[in-house]
Amino acid sequence: MHDGTLASRMGIEFVEAGPGRVVGRMPVEGNTQPYGLLHGGASAVLAETLGSVAAAIHAGPGRIALGVEINATHHRSARSGHVTGVATLLHGGRTLATYQIEITDEEGRRVCTSRLTCVLRDR
Repeated sequence: MHDGTLASRMGIEFVEAGPGRVVGRMPVEGNTQPYGLLHGGASAVLAETLGSVAAAIHAGPGRIALGVEINATHHRSARSGHVTGVATLLHGGRTLATYQIEITDEEGRRVCTSRLTCVLRDR
């Protein structure tokens, strides 16, 4: 993770990284809305970060991945601890890659389900 990036500022840590699956976690504290709940935008940032990293790995050396579409369904709130996201490859082509990202709380309950599509292109 590069210093000064949004993911770094939000405390996102990578646990596992490969072209078909990327796992990361993020603290709830510091990423909340005024009611003390995990901000839905923070979940979207975690999802896009994990999916984009997976797509970049899938794209390979000398290529980049750029997010072109993301959606997120927020199932429940989180108030403390960390949330964990798992990005799983749904489609991996030469020019597009799509990932489903499931975000869960520390009890394994689903907080958010997201889908991200990235365009893959030469650097």
